[in-house]
Amino acid sequence: MVKENQAKIMLSLQARMNEKVNPQWVEAAYPYLRAVVVEGSEAMEHHGWKWWKKQECDMEQLQMELVDIWHFMLSHILLENKGNEEASFIQLASLYTDDDKIQFDSRTYHIKTIGTLEKLELTIGLASSGRISIPLFAALLKDCDMDWNELFCQYVGKNVLNFFRQDNGYKDGTYQKMWDGKEDNEHLVEAMASLDASHDDFQHNLYECLKDRYQKIN
Repeated sequence: MVKENQAKIMLSLQARMNEKVNPQWVEAAYPYLRAVVVEGSEAMEHHGWKWWKKQECDMEQLQMELVDIWHFMLSHILLENKGNEEASFIQLASLYTDDDKIQFDSRTYHIKTIGTLEKLELTIGLASSGRISIPLFAALLKDCDMDWNELFCQYVGKNVLNFFRQDNGYKDGTYQKMWDGKEDNEHLVEAMASLDASHDDFQHNLYECLKDRYQKIN
């Protein structure tokens, strides 16, 4: 399971991001699990599911979709607790169990016996019915060569990028997603590789690194 301090940091960052998008996000009660459905479908595309054509699994993009799914799962938990981060942490901790079984649509699924695509389908199915499963998500992380620490690093990176986008005109359409011939996601990966993710100021340093890169094109 994710470490306590990392879980609390991610919940705090997510609450701030939601507030950045809309200060009344709790009252707005956005359907965050609908976004999980969409992101789960995109993850299936990156994995490859079409039996009638040759496809290669894009693991890097698949991992990024899992990070996006995690954003919306955290938002769902925060919303269920009306934005209270401590109550959300308690709920998140309670949702992690070693139970291998998931009951859905009158069927019992054993997480360890189903493949990655089936796990994604089940994640989508649960989300469409207003539910999430942390053990199922943990199994997806393992399938995609990630652990909770890697998720934390990628989550913080994507969260910083989301803040950076919002601060630079993402909402009004003035933000430039392409910098110097590369998408901002690529700049993010390069910036993260140049910094120490265990440093207490990792989030701040990453933001400043993106800022320096972006200013060179403006």
